Amino acid sequence: MRPLWRYSRDPDTLALACLAMLWLFFFWRLFTPIAADQASLAKGDFSAQFVAFAGYQYQRLSQGEIPLWNPYNNGGLPFIGDTQAAVFYPPRWITIALSSLAGGWSYNALQLEMTAHVLIYSLLMYLFLRRLTLGRQLSSLAALAGAIVVAYGGYTGSYPPLQLAILEAAIWFPLACLGILEATRSRELSYPYLALAGFALGMSWLAGHPQTSWFMTYVLCAYFAYRSYRQKIGPRAFLLGGVSFGLVAFSVGAVTLLPGIEYLLHTSRAGLGFEQKGNGFPIQDMAQIVFPGSVSLWSPLYIGLPSLFFIAVALGRNAGESRFWLAVASIGLILSLGANSPFYHLAYNLVPGARFFRGQERAAFVVANSLAIAVGFGVVAAGNWSNHFHRQRALRWWRNFVALVIAVAFGAFVLWMGEGPRWSPLFNIASRSAVIMALSAPVLFAFARRPHQSIVGIALIALITLDLFSVSQDHPGTYDPIPYASQLAMAPPPLLQTVMNEPDAGQPFRVDGFRGLGGNFGSLYGLMDMRGISPLFLEGPYQIIHRDYVNNPLAWELFAVKFVYSGSETLSVPSTVVATGNDSEGAVYAHLLDDPRPFVHLVNHADVVDSDGFARALMDDPRYDVRSKVVLHSAPNLDLPNNGTVGTATVKSYQEEEIVIEVDSADNAILSIAQPHYVGWTAQLNGRPAEILRAYGGLSAVEIPAGQVSLQLRYNPLSYAIGLVVSGFAWLGLALLAIVKLLRR
Repeated sequence: MRPLWRYSRDPDTLALACLAMLWLFFFWRLFTPIAADQASLAKGDFSAQFVAFAGYQYQRLSQGEIPLWNPYNNGGLPFIGDTQAAVFYPPRWITIALSSLAGGWSYNALQLEMTAHVLIYSLLMYLFLRRLTLGRQLSSLAALAGAIVVAYGGYTGSYPPLQLAILEAAIWFPLACLGILEATRSRELSYPYLALAGFALGMSWLAGHPQTSWFMTYVLCAYFAYRSYRQKIGPRAFLLGGVSFGLVAFSVGAVTLLPGIEYLLHTSRAGLGFEQKGNGFPIQDMAQIVFPGSVSLWSPLYIGLPSLFFIAVALGRNAGESRFWLAVASIGLILSLGANSPFYHLAYNLVPGARFFRGQERAAFVVANSLAIAVGFGVVAAGNWSNHFHRQRALRWWRNFVALVIAVAFGAFVLWMGEGPRWSPLFNIASRSAVIMALSAPVLFAFARRPHQSIVGIALIALITLDLFSVSQDHPGTYDPIPYASQLAMAPPPLLQTVMNEPDAGQPFRVDGFRGLGGNFGSLYGLMDMRGISPLFLEGPYQIIHRDYVNNPLAWELFAVKFVYSGSETLSVPSTVVATGNDSEGAVYAHLLDDPRPFVHLVNHADVVDSDGFARALMDDPRYDVRSKVVLHSAPNLDLPNNGTVGTATVKSYQEEEIVIEVDSADNAILSIAQPHYVGWTAQLNGRPAEILRAYGGLSAVEIPAGQVSLQLRYNPLSYAIGLVVSGFAWLGLALLAIVKLLRR
């Protein structure tokens, strides 16, 4: 039989075709036009966070506008600063452009974006592993195996498709590694390839999950140092190359990074401590390396049982860079335990950036990618045994491991026979692993003895695919067996439409969408909600809105809430039920408050405090009237009459980044605005700059002199302007560099 993987004229074409076919087969239920067969990504973070925010992004970009500010969630937030919005992520712009051509935004548009990223992930990992093992026998097979492991293993098949920013930030890792690999092939650094690595890292930062990109940055720095050491690149060249790589990455993502850093410093996340940030995998989650699903819904650490054989071979034979990647995987595994390991205590205090992130289990990204690379090395090593004794020892070890897994499955069977339903899930999980192990024995033994036979290579890929697909395909935690059109309506449901049709004399107002609306759907439907589920929330508004999570008259007052969606027929303030409906928790009542505070409101009495905490303490006093008094953080320059005549204020124009207000007041006054106080907002009073004061521990106010005045508020932050210029020059420079390289070739 012809040894396909060794002698085929074009093994890469076969491998890439295989990856494409596996991709189509894995996601076929998302692609099929037959409604009865369709599946879709489960509602949750995917729908409530990413579809909603991307829908707002679509609406603004389709009108030729850059969405800098989002007034529809969290009482208002800097949209460009919320990294998960991925405002400037190029693939998102492609999705939006294609959706516009297809007739509008849809749930499926973001699903297809997700699937495209999985395909790109597999192709980039194949490309990296192919170059990494170039010149060695079975290089194509090794690269194919590693690409399948990373694209369809437990990590990519679990929560990243739902928390889309994680997946989209992760897929650029192989391309960045490829850039570093090519840049360090000799003692002379190749700066164009370092630029490629920087570009890939910058794309990761643009994708919107800083924690994944932070992990990636550290791993890439370590890989660059390792490669420089092996190639005997001098310290000066190493430092210069590292700085160049970092500058490119920062410049590519500066348009998102600078506003994102600015926003992070003003969010509630900045005040979290060790207890809130140290959560990670429980120790028992290690069992899911062999028995996926035995501890939790998802198994992000699962890379497949045959993969363990090749990892052991790579470690035992010290194949290529395998020990480096296995060391990286070990560090990632320890970090993924969070505070369950003392190592995290050390990292939290010594590693720059570690204090910023929660959810340490996301270090599974490091584990999955590093082990996939090690699998590639293991396939090459197992296909080129130089010592018969070593091969026999590896096979003997695997035979014992197979027997152990089958013994565990038999033990689960005995428990299941004894107590039935209680042990049924464990028996099913253990049985699946035992079957895969039993199938692996003849395939791996044949591969160890005849690795260059095409039928053996095909059997190996089939085994790896069967193993991973049996865990990840149609996972009940990731996919629902219903068409995407049934998941989420792009038009507001009747309960929301009733409120949106209420006459408001052109004046903006908010709702409390705790029930009935929920998530970030205010952004999707264009309904200004004081709530939201974005993990980044401005500290001041967060403390006001979440002081009483369900019943919060103070937040309703300060954020100009006109309608409250509640599960109760009555509220603690006078209201009228104007609509009823249902959500997943039961009946929902839409209340129209009898006396809602207007979006802009004049007062002539101010109390001055020196902190947000004092402001909240003052407002917590039930005798304090926040309708007639304003709490400021700095003394006003104008003399206030306290008991003077309160004039009128009207919003003449309300747009996302610009608000125009007309004020007519007989006396000096303070204009309270139901708008978060945040850097980047500027004010002009009759065309002259005016100061925006911090009020009520997180909102905005402006001093108004007696008479008729026009106030214009505009959001155009300096961080965005600087980032746009830096990223613009970076993208232009990289485009010119790519053109020059292509012309030279």
